[in-house]
Amino acid sequence: MAQVLETPKAGGPVSDPVTPAQRVARRKALLHWIGVHSLGVAAALFFVLPFVFLFLTSLMSDQQALTRDLWPHPFEWSNYKEVFNTPGFLTWWKNTLLYAGLGTVLTVVSSLPVAYALAKFRFRGRHLSLMLVISMMMLPPQVVVIPMYLFWAKQLDMSGTLWPLIIPMAFGDAFSIFLLRQFLLTIPNEYLDAAKVDGCGEFRTLLRVVIPMAKPGIAAVALFQFFYAWNDYFGPQIYASENPAAWTLSYGLESFKGAHHTDWNLTMAATVLVMAPVIVVFFFAQKAFVEGVTLTGVKG
Repeated sequence: MAQVLETPKAGGPVSDPVTPAQRVARRKALLHWIGVHSLGVAAALFFVLPFVFLFLTSLMSDQQALTRDLWPHPFEWSNYKEVFNTPGFLTWWKNTLLYAGLGTVLTVVSSLPVAYALAKFRFRGRHLSLMLVISMMMLPPQVVVIPMYLFWAKQLDMSGTLWPLIIPMAFGDAFSIFLLRQFLLTIPNEYLDAAKVDGCGEFRTLLRVVIPMAKPGIAAVALFQFFYAWNDYFGPQIYASENPAAWTLSYGLESFKGAHHTDWNLTMAATVLVMAPVIVVFFFAQKAFVEGVTLTGVKG
């Protein structure tokens, strides 16, 4: 005899399709989502709040700075004008732009051909050359600072200028060469072979094929070098300390802080003006920067 299936009566209780195990899994997933996002928010606040405090303090009056007040009243935008009117501040800006901008261009232009040769050429001593580049990365600059200073200051008489820091960048940078080499390894050789079949030489292949495909890596190297030069304190202290007209922002900020050691609002305003270009550059170039740094480790 065929079995008759009973259907639930209208209006009767309907069994819950979710099992207890599914409820536990959903609860765990919800708790995991809350925990991860809470840690993310806490980490973001940990990094952002110091900048917020710095910016708000820069807009306070001298009497209100570093007090219990956390919100400026009124907003003293004239602090930034006073910092700009400080003798030498605009000169420090120009020197820093020259050092960071020209140094970045020279580093990229000089490091890219070397990285291309180490990544795509097959020649005797290639691995030894790469080991020399890596060994230069591990060499602290303080080790060679005395002979380099004697050479630039005594032999070439360039002390009191930034040229001893800019000119060496025209001969490549070990870290930039290594980073670009790692990125160029990710470019398939078939593209280079196709360009050579079409009649391109090595230099034209580098310009027409390699550089357009290596833009993320080049952007990462350029940003690394720009940030390094913009924040460099050790180099200007060694070569330019005797000439205030050659000071950079990082070195001039130390002098500014010494002259306004009790005016914390002005010190904070000067610090914001020093940090702002770096933050703006990274904000607009972060996509290329992150992509370049990520892809440099794909292939060894």
